[in-house]
Amino acid sequence: MNTRLRPADLAREHGISTQAVRNYEQDGFLPPAARTPSGYRVYTEVHASALRAFLALVPAYGHATAGGIMHAVHGDDLGRALTLVDRGHEQLLRDRETLNSVRTAIGDLTSGAPEPTATAWPIGDLAHRLGLTAATIRAWERAGILTPSRDPATGYRVFRAADIRDAELTHLLRRGGYPLAHIATVVGQVRTAGGTESLVDAMETWQERLNARGVAMLTAAGVLGEYLRSRP
Repeated sequence: MNTRLRPADLAREHGISTQAVRNYEQDGFLPPAARTPSGYRVYTEVHASALRAFLALVPAYGHATAGGIMHAVHGDDLGRALTLVDRGHEQLLRDRETLNSVRTAIGDLTSGAPEPTATAWPIGDLAHRLGLTAATIRAWERAGILTPSRDPATGYRVFRAADIRDAELTHLLRRGGYPLAHIATVVGQVRTAGGTESLVDAMETWQERLNARGVAMLTAAGVLGEYLRSRP
C-alpha cells in the first residue's frame, strides 16, 4: 500500500491523461496526495484503488452521483455513500418498471384493450411520484407531451392512468437525453398505436441500456468495496 506512484502510473492504467488524474484529486474523487519536497504529487495504491472505484461508478451512476459517493467516502460518511448507491438501484428498478408499463401500454393499444382506470391525481402527486417539480410537469404539458383534463369544479389539472403512463415514459426518455420534441412524437405514437414497430425497437434498446447499467452497478460495487477495504 506504500508503493509510491506517479500521476502517469495511475493514468496509464485507464488510458487517461495525467491532468485528468490531478483534476480528480482536486475535485475530491481521490484522497489528497502527499507531496515531495519539490512539490511533486506522490500517489499510493490507495489512490490507484480510489481512481478505479470512481471510474467504475461513473457508468453505473453517472458522473455527479459517482462524485458524490466518493466525496461521502472521503468525508467518512459511509452511510451517505451507501444511500447514494441504494438510490441508484432504486432508480434502475423504477426504470425497469416504467419500461414494462410502456410495453404493456403498447400491447393494450395495439390489441384495442381499454385504458386502465385509476384515481385522478393532482399535479403535486404526479410530481412527487416522479421526483420532479410541478413546474417540470407543466413544461411537458406546454410542449404537447401531456394532455391532462381539468376538474370542472376547480379548474385544476387532473392526471389519469394514461397521463401517468405518458409522464413515466417522458421521464424515462428525458433521462436518456432525448429532447422534448422527440418525446412528444414518441408519446403520440403510444397514444395512437401508430409506428409501434419502431417504438418496440426503441424499447428493446432501452432494455439493453438498463441491463448494461445493472451490470455496471455490480462491477462498481465490487471495485468500491475493494477501495473501502484498502483505506487506512
